[in-house]
Parts: sequence; C-alpha cells; structure tokens
Amino acid sequence: MMAGMVLFTSCRRDREDSNFSVASDNAQAESYFNELKNIADEAYSGTMVLYRSAADTLVYGCATVIRDTTASPKTITVDFGTTNCTCNDGKNRRGKVITTYTGMYRDSGTVITHTTSNYFVNDNQVIGTKTVTNGGHNTSGNLFYNINVSGSVVKANGGGTVTWNSTRVREWIAGSSTLIWSDDIYLITGSANGTASNGENFTANITTPLRKEIGCYHFVSGVIEVNPANHAQRIIDFGNGTCDNTATLTINGNTYTINLY
Repeated sequence: MMAGMVLFTSCRRDREDSNFSVASDNAQAESYFNELKNIADEAYSGTMVLYRSAADTLVYGCATVIRDTTASPKTITVDFGTTNCTCNDGKNRRGKVITTYTGMYRDSGTVITHTTSNYFVNDNQVIGTKTVTNGGHNTSGNLFYNINVSGSVVKANGGGTVTWNSTRVREWIAGSSTLIWSDDIYLITGSANGTASNGENFTANITTPLRKEIGCYHFVSGVIEVNPANHAQRIIDFGNGTCDNTATLTINGNTYTINLY
C-alpha cells in the first residue's frame, strides 16, 4: 500500500509539473509587450507591413496611424478600430497603441512610452505601460536601452488575468548604421515577475541573452528560466537562431516543443 501511495504521488507530481500555464503566460505577456515597439516602429516609418496600414490618417486594411508632432512629448497613435481585424502577422487586433517620445530613438536620453487603450490581441486584453530610455553607448560601442514594463493580460474567454512586470536592457548590436528597421538586431537581458492566470506567483530570469531580429516575429535564440512559486523550474529555450514560432520547454529534465504566440 505504501509503495502504491508513493507511485501515485509521484505520478500526480509529474502531471502537475508538466502543466505549462505559468511558462505559457509569461511567454504570452512577453510577446504582447515586446510587439508594442514593432507597432510603433512601423507606424513611425510609415510602412506598417505587418499591421496593415499606411502612414498618418490614410487607412489600408484596418489600422489608422495618427501623428501629433506639435505636442510635447510627440505622439503616435495606432488605432486598430473597435472590432477585430486580422493583421498580416495573423493576429486579430482592436483598440489603440499610443506611443509618446521626447526625442529621436537614437538620441541619448530619449524616453519612449508605449501605453494601450482598450487594446486586444486575439481577444486577450493587453493593459499597461512600457517605458524605454536611451542610455547612450555602452563599452562595446552599441546603443542600449533600459526598458520597464508594468502590465497585465486579461485572457480571452474568462481565462484569468496575468500580471507581468519586467526590467530589461536592450542592446542594439546590428542595423544601427542603416535607416532600414528590418535589419535591426538586439540582445535583451534582465528579469521579470508576475502572477499567472492560475493565481501562482513566478519570476523569470534571462540566463542567455534573447536575440531579437526585427524581421522575425519571435526571439530566435536565448534562454529564460521561469520559477513558479509552487512548481519546478521551467526553462524556455528559443533555439539556435532559426526564425520560427517554436521553442522548447524543459521541466524536470523532460523537454517539450511549444508554439509561440
């Protein structure tokens, strides 16, 4: 009987530890807040390739871009409307992404703030503020940015709420010498913490810098260690540089392939 109880407990623990919810919630929040920069970049450049719009108030597809260069700080608003529209990256969006900036992105000391207003991605509401401060050049001669996020994701269909706070450093390692945003490459370091949709607290630490190539939707490499309060550590590995929508998740030595948002 004792042997049976041990086996049952072990099997139950294995099932609980293979629950992906904490790692998935962290990855979802990470993705949604990271793409705010991409939306603002495309709006500023007037391309809106992934998000289906032209510059300023001309509407192509579903997003309208409005610039206010007389305000201080200056403002760019991307309005996806009040009903879902499918963007070229395959995601449905509605609501607004509002970006203010005190100077040019490349200028030391510039502060860029992204906020959301009734903004939804695939019916998940993204709420919060992301602040990006240009710290100048580091010892390697690369521009770097201090990034702070305080936000939450209200999941669709009553799936619960994810809170997510992060402190990051983003180093611009390639593409800064051109005016083409699509060749930009960054390395991101730092940590995050929050509460998953199941109510469990967690922390997340980048142990291998995340490589973000702006031409790809997701990180192409890097490792995040996610530490739930009540479960075993989760290790998310974004791969070896391939531009795709998959990563691996390792729990207690067992590795799973997961799809990214």
